[in-house]
Amino acid sequence: MTALLETRGLEAFYGQTRALHGLDFDLHEGSVTTILGANGAGKTTTLRAVCGMIRTAGEIRFDGKPIRGRATEDVVRLGIAHVPEGRGTFVRLTVEENLRLGAITRGGGREVLDDIDRVYGHFPRLKERRAQQAGTLSGGEQQMLAVGRALMLRPRLMLLDEPSFGLAPLIVRELFGILKQINRESRVSMLLVEQNASLALELADHAYLLETGRVVMSGPATEIREDESVRRSYLGY
Repeated sequence: MTALLETRGLEAFYGQTRALHGLDFDLHEGSVTTILGANGAGKTTTLRAVCGMIRTAGEIRFDGKPIRGRATEDVVRLGIAHVPEGRGTFVRLTVEENLRLGAITRGGGREVLDDIDRVYGHFPRLKERRAQQAGTLSGGEQQMLAVGRALMLRPRLMLLDEPSFGLAPLIVRELFGILKQINRESRVSMLLVEQNASLALELADHAYLLETGRVVMSGPATEIREDESVRRSYLGY
């Protein structure tokens, strides 16, 4: 299986403070990889580092080519879509206007309209609310919109930061089911940061566990799920 995203010795900084300490990880084409860890472990920072949103050192390669140091907009054009924590919805725009913004780097045309219909196929509730201001949607609907907007890029890789945060359990289950469908049917690779370790490990093929900016455990998600220390600390049994 080909590595779509690779980091070697990845460091990240907020001012003079180093938040990542030499991360090595691979994400394979068509797979779902999850990053687990407590608050402050460096999970969100890892996604920001890949996107070029913070100062970094080390190596980041996408599809075999170095991308560290590239501007965030250039990273997006490569086909890396970021679904940030907090959703980043444009609250005064309608649902459909938000989706069109997701395709802004692609221009317009029939393909964009087809992709909007494809998003509505995944998220029928968004179609019902297509003319509604995004700020009036429920939290779950806004998260669906954030994922839908990312899909409008036609990404090869989606970076998902805490997609379950603040959502009711039934909505979370529905959302993760759709993410699984998107991965399996469209072969969109995913790098998932998620506090709900149990759900993340169900969706993922591979997992990395971070502590204070360092990888302390990695392996197939099925093996990580069975590790006693992971079960005790993150899965609650």
